[in-house]
Amino acid sequence: MTLKLIDLSQEIYQGMSVFPMHQKTFIMTNMTHEENMKATGSKTLGFSARNLLISEHGGTHSDGVWEFNPEGPTIDNMPLEYFWGSAICLDLSYIRYPNYFEPKDLESALSRSGQEIRPGDIVLLYTGHHDRTFGTDMFQTDYSGLSYEAAKWLAEKGVVNIGVDAPAIDLTPDDTDFSAHLVCGEYHITNTENLCNLDKLINKRFLYIGLPLKIRDGTGSPIRAVALLEE
Repeated sequence: MTLKLIDLSQEIYQGMSVFPMHQKTFIMTNMTHEENMKATGSKTLGFSARNLLISEHGGTHSDGVWEFNPEGPTIDNMPLEYFWGSAICLDLSYIRYPNYFEPKDLESALSRSGQEIRPGDIVLLYTGHHDRTFGTDMFQTDYSGLSYEAAKWLAEKGVVNIGVDAPAIDLTPDDTDFSAHLVCGEYHITNTENLCNLDKLINKRFLYIGLPLKIRDGTGSPIRAVALLEE
């Protein structure tokens, strides 16, 4: 048996694409190698470090329920099983903005995949938005998302984490009710946004790992998401 690790995470850097309502990313030099050698008096070795200012929702990240439901848990109090486990990836890339992903679309994609959704599953949705627009101004606009009914369809099947290769699981900017997030708040489940390389996982079952930082009272957390795929 051969296992392949697929990186599903965007790069973190100053100037990276960030959802408009969140903090932009800044990276600052804390100390250079030369400054550290001078400070320590070492003649052989200097240490360098940088400071990172980033939103809890910057880049590839998962949401704490508390972000959109103040009666729900923060990221540090959510079950770790929501962030790793058995997962499938469904292809919805043929549906484009301004159309929602509806239950019938999920049912059709699931049927085409030959997979099933099991309670406790993580379901990733390949929308193609990252592949089409990342690196352009269009990445933060005009992408499809789940309707309330579609998100509820997933939640009622026992899905604990809904992931997309777009900045949000909602249809943005039109859906000001943030319907998919509303469902996640109602069912106390998470969602993962700004994934990439989902085209390599279409219609497959795999082990997903995207652990959040243990941020006290965190509304969310950047993650390093990967898929472990059996070949």
